[in-house]
Amino acid sequence: MSLEIVFGKQFPKIREKRKLSQEASRRNNMLKINHCIPKRVDVVKVKLVREKSFLSLQNVGSPEEAHQLLRKFIQFELDREYFLLLCLDTKNRPTTIQVIAVGTLDSVLIHPREVYKTAILANAASIICAHCHPSGDPEPSPEDLKITRRLMRTGTIIGISLLDHLILGTDNNYISFKETGLMELQNPPNSGK
Repeated sequence: MSLEIVFGKQFPKIREKRKLSQEASRRNNMLKINHCIPKRVDVVKVKLVREKSFLSLQNVGSPEEAHQLLRKFIQFELDREYFLLLCLDTKNRPTTIQVIAVGTLDSVLIHPREVYKTAILANAASIICAHCHPSGDPEPSPEDLKITRRLMRTGTIIGISLLDHLILGTDNNYISFKETGLMELQNPPNSGK
């Protein structure tokens, strides 16, 4: 016998809760039958947050100009590897700069996903990457060549080209993959890869 009959009243809130509970139970049973377990999906809002800014050149027209801008950004003592990203608009004007990763004395872990995440959010037309060698020797390692190749391929797929990769040494010296021809070696014509 229900409470409605005993007290002669209707309990709409109880009835509504019971109905919702029965619907949820039915929905869960259907999901179990179809071998699906419900999972909560987050609704998010992604945005780029500006921490600070500084004045720079109107546009970056050479590896030396990119080097000067990046050195201005990382004015602190470099006791470990830092991987930097410089985002450019369609006229090669700098729009965004970010430290993508901080590594150890002789390595830094980089994935194209982390590099291009910022580039996409910044609406970059192209990017220049750089990292420092705390040893002071800007000579590229095999790992430097490998990540440059991966970044170039990713950029080709998503439409944000990697213009250069700089390795910063000490005493203001650096190596530009573009100037030394290493960019072309990373993506030979008709390589099919």
